[in-house]
Amino acid sequence: MATLIAPDNPSPVEDAEMIKKACQGWGTDEKAIISILGHRTATQRKLIMLAYEEIYQEDLIKQLQSELSGDLETAICHWVLDPADRDAVLANTALKKTIPDYRVIVEIACIRSPSDLLAVKRAYSYRYKHSLEEDVASHTTGDIRKSLSGDRADEFLVALRLAIRCIKKPRKYFEKVLRHAINKVGTDEDALTRVIITRAEKDLKEIKELYFKRNNISLDDAVAGDTSGDYKAFLLALLGSEEY
Repeated sequence: MATLIAPDNPSPVEDAEMIKKACQGWGTDEKAIISILGHRTATQRKLIMLAYEEIYQEDLIKQLQSELSGDLETAICHWVLDPADRDAVLANTALKKTIPDYRVIVEIACIRSPSDLLAVKRAYSYRYKHSLEEDVASHTTGDIRKSLSGDRADEFLVALRLAIRCIKKPRKYFEKVLRHAINKVGTDEDALTRVIITRAEKDLKEIKELYFKRNNISLDDAVAGDTSGDYKAFLLALLGSEEY
């Protein structure tokens, strides 16, 4: 089940106007932006984007990028994207790293449904003007290229194990990603953000339950203790925390 808490029929026009107001003046009202976007479904967010562009002749994501920064900017801008377009951006970012992050490609390839994966591939081609398969091939070598993504000798087996975990027990896999992201020396904000924003409207409630059983601490408390500021507030909103 989803953790996202959203009203039934919010006005996209009013939401767009409130976001615009939050971006005006001397400083950005991040809390106002979080209170809106942190409680809207994918369909509602899309309507807000359309309303914002119609009213102000501006792209909402570009506006948010100019007003926000750091992990909060990344999280909110990815969250606002259509899910297929978001996966396309995540995949491209992962492939462009010095050592491609094949975990992201494994997640997309193994956990998304066939129809969702097709939508991701179409979004990728539209956004980057070449196919996801072409970019995977150009950024990987050897056996792992045949599977999907990597460079070092042992990465084929690592990727294969990840693929098996994703297919067999995806929620358990995501719990482990979150655990490692939080427990490592220096939080892995990319992994933490990716899992929360991609599962908040799907099965994050069950992932939270697994996290508590495995770690004896709620995911909400773990995130609150490992993040700070508006970035923390936004993640907790998506987690369905009563405080946000």
